[in-house]
Amino acid sequence: MERLTGEGGFDWVYLIVSPQNPFKSAENNLTGRDRYEAAVQAVCRHPELRVWVDDIELGMEPPHYTIRTLDALREREPECEFTLVIGADNLVRFASWKEHSRILLEYGIAVFPREGFDMDFYIGQLMQENPEYRIRKVEAPLVTISSTEIRDGLAEGRDMSDWLM
Repeated sequence: MERLTGEGGFDWVYLIVSPQNPFKSAENNLTGRDRYEAAVQAVCRHPELRVWVDDIELGMEPPHYTIRTLDALREREPECEFTLVIGADNLVRFASWKEHSRILLEYGIAVFPREGFDMDFYIGQLMQENPEYRIRKVEAPLVTISSTEIRDGLAEGRDMSDWLM
């Protein structure tokens, strides 16, 4: 988060809690409201970060497509400019996202490197589709663990404290 609000030039990072990712099967663990409360608690432990946990998707009708969330944020806060922040692993299937071209043209994306994903290759593919796309690489250390691995580790009772906020 500091990479975004510090040298990254963003005023705030909105952490959006989604009730259901359209690319993932329903999880039996926590409800959207439970995940929202857990995110709020995590962010509260780090008041130095400029992070806002937002439950906007919890009140939206499914399906929860990113473009619908971005449009709802812009409607709610027309004075703000929103950019989607993703990991490079999301670039692999980004062209299959609902209205991905609108996301890239109207909002843009900031991409964090992820282990095993050639960010430059996937960005290059998208830019061949349309050189006007707004794609920005975030210079940051490689993330070597996924949120799924963290959740699985917690469910198995392993100490995942090094990976939690």
